[in-house]
Formats: sequence, structure tokens, C-alpha cells
Amino acid sequence: MQKTGISIVANKNPGRDGDLIRFRQYFLARLSLLPRVRAIKRNVRRVMAIESEGRESWGLMLEETTRNFPDNIAVKSEEATLTYREYNALVNRYANYLLSQGLKKDDTVAIFLETRPELLIVYSAVAKIGAINCMINTNLRKESLRHCLTLNPANAFIVGEEVKDAFTEVQPELNLQPEQRLYFVSDRNLQPVPPGFVDLKNAVMRVPAANPATTTTVKPKDTIAYVFTSGTTGGMPKAAVITHRRLVSAMYFVGRAVMDVRPTDTIYVPLPFFHTNALALSWPCVFANGAALAVRRKFSASRFWDDVREYQATTFCYVGECCRYLMNQPSRPDDRNHTLRTIIGNGLRPEIWRNFKERFAISKVYEIYGAAESNLFFINILNLDCTVGMCFSPYAIVEYDADEERPVTDKNGFMKRAGVGETGLLLGEITEDTPFRGYTSKEATESKIFRNVFAQGDAWFNTGDLVRNIGYGHIQFVDRLGDTFRWKGENVSTTEVEKVANTFPQVAMSMVYGVKIPGAEGRAGMAAIIPNTQTDGFDFKAFAEHFQKALPHYAVPKFLRFRKDFEYTPTHKIKKIDARKEGFDPHNVSEPLYVLLPGESEYKPLTKELYDKIVRGTFNF
Repeated sequence: MQKTGISIVANKNPGRDGDLIRFRQYFLARLSLLPRVRAIKRNVRRVMAIESEGRESWGLMLEETTRNFPDNIAVKSEEATLTYREYNALVNRYANYLLSQGLKKDDTVAIFLETRPELLIVYSAVAKIGAINCMINTNLRKESLRHCLTLNPANAFIVGEEVKDAFTEVQPELNLQPEQRLYFVSDRNLQPVPPGFVDLKNAVMRVPAANPATTTTVKPKDTIAYVFTSGTTGGMPKAAVITHRRLVSAMYFVGRAVMDVRPTDTIYVPLPFFHTNALALSWPCVFANGAALAVRRKFSASRFWDDVREYQATTFCYVGECCRYLMNQPSRPDDRNHTLRTIIGNGLRPEIWRNFKERFAISKVYEIYGAAESNLFFINILNLDCTVGMCFSPYAIVEYDADEERPVTDKNGFMKRAGVGETGLLLGEITEDTPFRGYTSKEATESKIFRNVFAQGDAWFNTGDLVRNIGYGHIQFVDRLGDTFRWKGENVSTTEVEKVANTFPQVAMSMVYGVKIPGAEGRAGMAAIIPNTQTDGFDFKAFAEHFQKALPHYAVPKFLRFRKDFEYTPTHKIKKIDARKEGFDPHNVSEPLYVLLPGESEYKPLTKELYDKIVRGTFNF
């Protein structure tokens, strides 16, 4: 397999690994794109020119769309519907007010708001100034929240009424200085403006709505946002860098070249905007041709199709768990009676892919692969089933030794590429054209780079993900490596959960990892612990409460395993491979196992009978 420009040279042996059917799909899909080839190439060239021309940014993109489509709907939500003229005017009021308060280019603004119109307005206002939106996960509490709020010291904090209590709980630990301004964004007006905060919605009311002059000073290479991720190296969340170029590129490549977004389209995004699928994948696409963005504070499987019909949504931005939730809903006669024709996102599992398309009459699945910090982006541009598609940046899939937890190397110390049909570790080559922006921490960035991979002096980004090379320039996602696993559409850092577990008085040491639950998306958390008390004296209820108070709901371990000791590598790292393989199966594990069932507040013994019920899908984890 080799890449030449934007074309892909297919595997010369289409019969290998049962790929004849896939080759036929591939060939027909390529034919279906022929009428759009010119448009696709034009937009790809535009993406390549963005950095060199240095004149495009999020703010300019918004202003151009407003000039071209002033009366088109820009935002649809439960709270408000805004045209592009109305939305841009509000953005300008906020931007001009923040400028009057001394905010300037490259300053950092911590954004702690749920998904509502004010979040979208504030984000674009900060972007027009050239400042940086630090997107804080609204599920975070206590230590994790404090960490994210202090990792990149903010010049201003914009806090929503709905999360005010969480912010004020950690506020004393932030050691704020007088010049660090605090802004309050009211929601349902159930709480007064806290002492020391400015009522932001009231403050901007009389501010001019003209486009600020600062918009023209923002360049593609400038940072627009920090998005927190645990990556695959574990530890506390790290701030990945998102540039204006990445979002403008998404508009040209994904919005125009791939999805061919039209002015009559509506992209429905019921995901949080501290998630890159919402922030950097789907939202930029609406600017391709004056389409609308529909948002919801939190995903609701029971309300989903009602929202789609109400907003006349034509595209849905997903994570795999959302699709599984929808599949688990009882079938209804109107399952296919809607306006949705395409979906875009990541994590749609192969076992439900075709059934999902058939049940809900979805014609196109634009599955993607990427990460906040990654220099790789795969997309299923040909609409083939069960693949994340192709990538136009240089990448490699290398053989990986799961037992040794490292890539396989040859006698010269270089890594070995995986063949067609094989699974390996995905790497992205770091070049001038495909830089690795990484994190705000140089140390964290360097930890994700492999050097001298295939030749002396080369450098590659380690995605930490196993993928399968399926030929024809396409891959399938297989699994994550390292100290992070994915559950409920969120990355869970095992070291962060271990830190919480180890502070419980009855725990001497812990080891956390992800385990598969049949029928559930991703991996659920499992904590193996060495207790410092007898099992019959362990407080399982208090342990569950301890996790629930300190961690987001998705990070709370669902399973416990009591151990007398752990196995270690020669470098004194705890070995997790065997424990991950054994999972939570009491048929294979002789040590005591416990489970936190959905809706319950205490871990209970995991018997063989209860295990069988979990495997049969009796409980909706």
C-alpha cells in the first residue's frame, strides 16, 4: 500500500483475507465520487494553502458566512434560535466587552459552561480576540477540576450558573490574583451572581455589535482552544492544543469536500463542546455553506428522534455509545420517519454498524479516527462499512508485542510494519507539513513521540491505538493501549482513578484497567485492590461513595477485585495484561470479585449467577 497525492493504490491481491467483497465496495464507492472529484481536489488544495497564506481564522470564517447567509439559522436549541446576523452580533458584543476589560490576543479564558447558546457565543467571541478558549469538562469535580483550572493559568474565568457550585468549591485552591477576572453567565436565574463575579450577560447589553478589528489579526497557526485529554499515557488530564487552522481545515475538507454541506442542512450535536467531535469536527462544517448547528445540553436517547424531527436535522455527530443507546431503545413504527441522512463521528462498532444503518435508514456513515492532540485524521469518505476510512497524511502501522507492551523491532532496532489483514500500533509521521502540536506541556508532548522508527532521525507520533490494516488504504480501529481506556465516550485515566482509590483508608494499593462488558461500548473500569483490612470488614458502600464524590460518573469503577499482591515488570511497573485478559469472570478468577450494578450505591459480590446475567445483558451499564 502506498499513498500518491490524494489517490490510494489498492492492494494488488484483493482476494487476500476475504477482501473480494470489500474490493467491490471500494471500487463502486470510488465511482460514486467521480462527479465530485473536482470539488474534493479544490477543497483539499485549499486546506494545504491555509497555513502558507496565513489569512483565515474562526472569526473570519464566521463573518464571511454571516455576509453570505445573514438570515439563515445559525443555532438551534431549546433555549434560543439565532440567525447568523443575530449570532454574529451577540458574539461581537461579548468580544468588544472583553476587549474593553483588557483581554488581548494569546490570553487564556477558562470556559466552564454547559452546552447552550451562551457557550457558542463566548467561544467565538474569545476566538475573534485571538485569545484561547480553555474548555473545561463540566463533569469534573474537586481535584480533577482544580487541576484543569490551574494547568494553564487563565486571565479570565467564565462560569455558568449551572456549574457555579462546582467552581466555587475549588475556588479557594486556585490562588486567584486580582487581575484574574471572574464572569458569571446566568442560566435559569435560580442563583444570584456570586460575590466577585461580573454578570456577563447584563454587562454586554449596551456594547456595540460591530465586528472587532482584532479578527483580522488572528492567524491560522494561532491557538483557538485547549481541550483536555488523558491521551494514552495516563495521569491527570493534559491540555491538547487546537489551532484555527485545524477548524478552518475541517470546514473545507469535511464540510465541503466530504459531506457537501448545503445551506438547508442542520447538523445536530448533542455532545459536550469540550469534546473535539463537537468542537473541531462537526461545528466547523456548518460554515461551509451557511448551515445550522442544533445543540442539546446532554444526549437523550428517548428524546433523540423528536429532536431530529423538530430541528429538521440532516446530520448527527456521534460517539459510538450514543448509537448503541439508540439501538437499545424499543423499536418504533416511525424509526425511519425523519430527515437524518448522514452521521459523522467515531466509535460505531462493527457489530451494530449495518443494523443501525438499516433500522434508522441512514445512508452514509462518516466514521472518523483522530484525537485532540493527533496529527492524523482518517475519515470514511467512501462510505464503506466498518472502517474509519483513509488518511491523507503519512502514517504507519507497526507490529506490537502485547505481552512486552512495546513495538516489535528488527535486528537493527527499527520497527516492523504490519501487513494487510494484520493488527498493529498506529503511528503518524511528524513532518513540516504534518506537525505534532501535542500538549501545552513539553514533557507530555515529548512522551508521545517515537524517534528513529524506520530510519535515523525520523520522528513519529504514537497514537497508543491498535488498528487493523484492511487494505486499499483503509484501517479499522481495534483497541487502546496504555494507561487509558474509553467508556461512555470519555477517556478514563487509570492513574487518576488509582490515585483516588489509594486515598481510601482501607486500600493499601490499587491497579485500575478497563474490561469489556458484552453489548456495551468501550471498556468499563475495574479496580484490583490490595486491602489493608479483612474482606468482611471492608466498607463497600463507603468505597463506592468515595469514588462517586471524587470522579466523574464515567470514571467510577464498575468492578472490584481483591488481590494479595501484584506482578511487576523488571522496571517495577505493575503488570496489567493478564488481569485485563481475565476480566471480571468469576469462572476464571479465584479471588473475590464485586460489582457496582446500575442504579445501586454499594459494591456487591459478583457471583457466577450474577456474572451470567451481566453477560446476557440483563443490566444496562
